[in-house]
Amino acid sequence: MADTVDINAKWDACLDLTLRRFVYSSFAGAFGGLLLFRSPVSRWSSIAFAAGVGVGSAYAECSHIFDGTPGKLSPPKVPETSAHQEGQD
Repeated sequence: MADTVDINAKWDACLDLTLRRFVYSSFAGAFGGLLLFRSPVSRWSSIAFAAGVGVGSAYAECSHIFDGTPGKLSPPKVPETSAHQEGQD
């Protein structure tokens, strides 16, 4: 029962976060579009871009909420062979 309540709380938090970031970033895009662009197409594209940024950031935050923080990525290990050793064969 506790897992169900925890999942429901996570979904509520993610839906709230997504809605808020979508609306706030859309308003920011509309304001920026009004200040920077004269064409209606450019204004709508700035709103769409800002809304996409808001939804994308909410998606990233929700993936952290559901999966926890991801571990650090380490660079791939390359075997240590030098040109000097290859020339001696």
